[in-house]
Amino acid sequence: MREILEILENNARTTPEDIAKMLHRTPASVKSDIKKLERDGIILKYKTIINKELLREEESGVRALIEVKVVPQKNLGFDHIAERIYQFPEVTSCYLMSGTYDLLIIVEGKNLNTVSNFVAQKLSSMENIRGTSTHFILKKYKEDRDILKQVQKNKRPAISL
Repeated sequence: MREILEILENNARTTPEDIAKMLHRTPASVKSDIKKLERDGIILKYKTIINKELLREEESGVRALIEVKVVPQKNLGFDHIAERIYQFPEVTSCYLMSGTYDLLIIVEGKNLNTVSNFVAQKLSSMENIRGTSTHFILKKYKEDRDILKQVQKNKRPAISL
């Protein structure tokens, strides 16, 4: 089943029939394995990666990585605090980390103000939060192993006198 997962992780649009050919199996057995992986929660969903820079929208939103230092609660550890944080709709990802900070969260908002208000009003004010460090993403080059095509700028020749 690991081979099926690798194929789907690389391209979720690969059909069970194509996977069956690659693995020298029957399409029915591949479909059955995929259904089991979905039922067991190993495959959570299928995802599309969008290169928002190519959409040429004026305001495509702001993304930030926020390092969070916490005081773990007795008998609950980091899990309870992480659960409270990842419930916020602004939070797209949440990870327990080693190092200086305990949690790394990825936040999305309509603009810089939305993200900064989230940090100031919701995150920093939570009990057990000792500190945060916010890093705004300025440009994406690669996401989930896929290199994102860059927008071509007009290249004007330099004028020299």
